[in-house]
Amino acid sequence: MTVGKALVHPDGRTVTFLAKGTDEKGDFLIIEHSVTQQGAMNGPHWHPVLTESFLVTEGRMRFIVDGKETILEAGGQLTIHPNQVHQFWNIGDHQLVATHEIRPPGLHGNMFVLIHKLECEGKLTSKGIPRNPLWLGVAWECIDGYLAGPPKWVQKALLGGLARLAKAIGYRF
Repeated sequence: MTVGKALVHPDGRTVTFLAKGTDEKGDFLIIEHSVTQQGAMNGPHWHPVLTESFLVTEGRMRFIVDGKETILEAGGQLTIHPNQVHQFWNIGDHQLVATHEIRPPGLHGNMFVLIHKLECEGKLTSKGIPRNPLWLGVAWECIDGYLAGPPKWVQKALLGGLARLAKAIGYRF
């Protein structure tokens, strides 16, 4: 991923890579989401290592973090710590613009690149899930975490196995 690069999705939303580097707190990735449509931006999930911080600069964003709802408006900030189950939505009547900082970034930036590629190629369901199970495995690996619900060991075995198979036969993003 290249700093300054904007991934423009078919529905008009964008993910722009603003900064990547290392500072006194460690490695980081900062991106900007610009979302034009209301609705869920992801499913419930958690990360064992990543800390994610959001700053809403325009619009309204809803979060559920460990079962607690928070609504952010322009100027509002929220940090999600490792192991917290979270999900978020654009709930405003207009465009949502939010800055998203990920520490450490792991493979998370690759997830945005991969999902953009698959969506532009028509390879996602209407809920944004890869239709091909091998791409699903690769996407799962890039979240640097786990889906809420299925046991961790099941995800490692099934989705991790799909990711390893996909890589072995040449799937790349």
